[in-house]
Amino acid sequence: MSNRTLLILLVLVGYVFSPTVFTWMINPTGAWYRPFILWFVLILLAIVIQRRRKPDDL
Repeated sequence: MSNRTLLILLVLVGYVFSPTVFTWMINPTGAWYRPFILWFVLILLAIVIQRRRKPDDL
């Protein structure tokens, strides 16, 4: 799958699930670390993508 197709797919999935995730994050009865889970997942995703790239892909 090319990078452009993957990016379009991720944006579409983010658009579909963003209301549910946002409601889950700001729920006042939830744990304090809920927003940090999303950031942690995004950072891990970026690390995985960077490691899969070859040095000459820049």
